[in-house]
Amino acid sequence: MKKLVAVLPVSVLALSVLSACGDGDSDDDGATTAGGGSGAFPVQVETKFGEVTVEEEPKRVVALGWGDAEVALELGVEPVGASDWLGWGGEGVGPWSQGYTEPPEIIETLEPSYEQIAALEPDLILDVRSSGEQERYDRLSSIAPTIGVPEDGENYLVDSDDQVEMISEALGKSSEGDALLADADAAFEKAADAHPEWDDQTVTVSSRTSEGWGAYTEGNSRVDFMEELGFELSPKVAAMEPNSGGFSADVSDEQLDLLDADLLLGTPIFIEASEITDDPQWKAIPAVKDGRSILLDGALSQAFAEGTPAAQEYAIDQLVPMIEDTGVGQ
Repeated sequence: MKKLVAVLPVSVLALSVLSACGDGDSDDDGATTAGGGSGAFPVQVETKFGEVTVEEEPKRVVALGWGDAEVALELGVEPVGASDWLGWGGEGVGPWSQGYTEPPEIIETLEPSYEQIAALEPDLILDVRSSGEQERYDRLSSIAPTIGVPEDGENYLVDSDDQVEMISEALGKSSEGDALLADADAAFEKAADAHPEWDDQTVTVSSRTSEGWGAYTEGNSRVDFMEELGFELSPKVAAMEPNSGGFSADVSDEQLDLLDADLLLGTPIFIEASEITDDPQWKAIPAVKDGRSILLDGALSQAFAEGTPAAQEYAIDQLVPMIEDTGVGQ
């Protein structure tokens, strides 16, 4: 499978799963062990900040990176503290996750409280899909062994394979991690094989925030997701210069025709979906007029962005029938 890179929309940076088949064991204060691991501790995990050694099977995990908590849950490990990047509230996980038996303490995303983290007495901190800042890593690693971004990772540009592999290694569950990735691979392959008519059809994945319009560029997880299904990025978008975030390009209201493609996806980010669907210039785009557009909202939009194996499979199940309904490629 082409590696999927999950990155944060600019507006998310500006604002601040499936539970794996559960043989984890909870201790008296809500911590959950990594039960079912290989038992091959200590383990070493290579990161941007050097090799990190996890001496013993972690029992109190704090998961701070984008999607890190969901990956741990998919592996059967319940973090005692977690960040809710997508603003779900409650346990901080989407509907593709069976959730926790004991809810985690929710920790702020961009500016976490290090005192709050330390009070949880973690024996492992996951900060894999993260900003990759040295200062953040240094403060976290002073609390507990911390699995930071991979050697080539920075500013949330961490692909799904690396995230799952690093977390599963740290938890002593490498074989389970491999199985999660294999399941996601199989889901993409099945959908693509069933729809050869999507091969080489162009796609644009657009977004609208309170700050304006954008189009996701090559390397963004959403674009990679569509390419796994056989689509290719619209040449008009591929030619755009990414903005400072590095994974999307700004599009002015007067140039929304640049979003046109064989298939057009629209994603509202912290705005009402009607701000896209009611926009006259959006309605004038040929793909919209011809019924070859899809608005991604709610849980589907979040799963599309999340990039964890369970979220990917959820998004495939939800999105494929919607693409079929557009008739694109037929």
